[in-house]
Amino acid sequence: MLDTHARKYINPIIDKASKGFLNLKVTPNQVTVLAFIIGITASIAVYFNYSILACLLLWMSGFLDAVDGAMARTSNNSTPWGTLLDITFDRIVEIFIIISLAFKFEELLFNYLILSCCIIFSMTIFLTVGALSEKNGIKSFYYQAGIAERTEGFIFFTCMILIPNNTSLITNIFSLLIFITAIQRMVEAKKIFTKK
Repeated sequence: MLDTHARKYINPIIDKASKGFLNLKVTPNQVTVLAFIIGITASIAVYFNYSILACLLLWMSGFLDAVDGAMARTSNNSTPWGTLLDITFDRIVEIFIIISLAFKFEELLFNYLILSCCIIFSMTIFLTVGALSEKNGIKSFYYQAGIAERTEGFIFFTCMILIPNNTSLITNIFSLLIFITAIQRMVEAKKIFTKK
């Protein structure tokens, strides 16, 4: 939801960073890899209880994840390979954050399993609709908005990291919102594909 509706407010910052990287002759894919490395480092910081550092790294990774796409569009250098790297690395960072939390809070393994299943369910719909839809948007594939998008995920991960006493409740709410998003996307997909 925030990715769709609040992006316009931070686009000037993203665009400025994008131009800065392009001026330094850095490619969008290099920024994608940098975002990935920082995201994985965030998961390591989670495991070793460097909570503030973990959150800062996670958000830096997310910011760079937005910058690489802006760079690709600005330089007219958007490629299928870059899109694949971007989406794959995003999911790996999320997986590593969940794994790190699961190692820290072993009593919540079932909660993290449910969360992972909800993410898989939602992303399967998201990616399938993107692949099958003829619509094009600002991204290189059709982007289905939803209640729980990547920014909401970062907010929930931040809360899970910084408020350990309520991690179970936060995780369950996050799972529910992702599940609702998946249903929302499924309903939209039916409308898109039955019109053809």
